[in-house]
Amino acid sequence: MTAELIRPDFALPVRGAAYSRPDAALVEDFSSLSSATACAKLHQLGIRRTFVEGPTPLTTGSRVVGSALTLQFMPQREDMALPQDSSAGVEQEYAERHTALWHVLEAVQPGDVLVVQAYGSRFSGCLGDILVRYFMRKGGAGIVVDGRIRDAGRIRELGIPVWCTGTTPHYASQSELAPWAYDVPVAVGGALCMPGDLVIADDDGPVVVPQAMAPQVVASARDHEEWEVFSRSRLDEGARLSDYYPLTPDTREEYEAWRSLQPSTR
Repeated sequence: MTAELIRPDFALPVRGAAYSRPDAALVEDFSSLSSATACAKLHQLGIRRTFVEGPTPLTTGSRVVGSALTLQFMPQREDMALPQDSSAGVEQEYAERHTALWHVLEAVQPGDVLVVQAYGSRFSGCLGDILVRYFMRKGGAGIVVDGRIRDAGRIRELGIPVWCTGTTPHYASQSELAPWAYDVPVAVGGALCMPGDLVIADDDGPVVVPQAMAPQVVASARDHEEWEVFSRSRLDEGARLSDYYPLTPDTREEYEAWRSLQPSTR
């Protein structure tokens, strides 16, 4: 005989404290930067773990920059989980509407990037076609999942930038995880992401930029990307790699002279 499980007195979903999103001008400043440049500049500034390892673009060539809206999955436990037995499968999926997964979608603001902590799970389909459509309708800009999605074909057709570790036919709570909290710090691919951090993602993967450090990153990254344009042109003309990548004091002077003649893009 199985004893009746006693459910803890713990309210779900969990919602974190209110936070501020970065202003639109700051997000726009990142629009021309690559994730590689942002990651390198953060490393130079002392923030060394910003790359979200694992998720790759669902569609090659995807790119997004936006404010992090976070969603946390947690391991299911029998005294707190949604119904698990096979006869309750439909009931379990319908019960998801009361979880953090539905709540976070109502919190979406235009330009948000949904960042999902799912431990790289191979079995939890954190988001599917219908939820992603709703996210887009609310103005969401892109999605980064440290785990899997389902309905991949339909999501590709939507054209929204998505990074994930793969696909699965499972719905979100069908396996070992369940939606737990939103607007909370999340761990994704070995990186910490706080609500309101900037997320920049492209073919090299997603990078988390701490919101308070974003202006420093922009200032440093602009110069870096500009001199790389200059260096590429010189290398294409036959110059020596060691003279132009990275710049030497002499070629830095040459670069500054070259930059003074370029049309301003700022």
